[in-house]
Amino acid sequence: MKVPWVDRDECTGCEQCVEIAANTFELDDDDIAVVKNPQGDPEDVIQEAIDDCPAECIHWKEE
Repeated sequence: MKVPWVDRDECTGCEQCVEIAANTFELDDDDIAVVKNPQGDPEDVIQEAIDDCPAECIHWKEE
């Protein structure tokens, strides 16, 4: 199964992923994106968040 993963070192905290896939991503206390529920949104919505991320810090990984 593939799940989204955020490279915290690359994240700029722009909230783009949260706006697109709010059930999957959230910002932590440091305003860095984290995955709160890897299956919170449909895969195509998560892919849109990945594609629209200006920092290109969200990736798929296999679990």
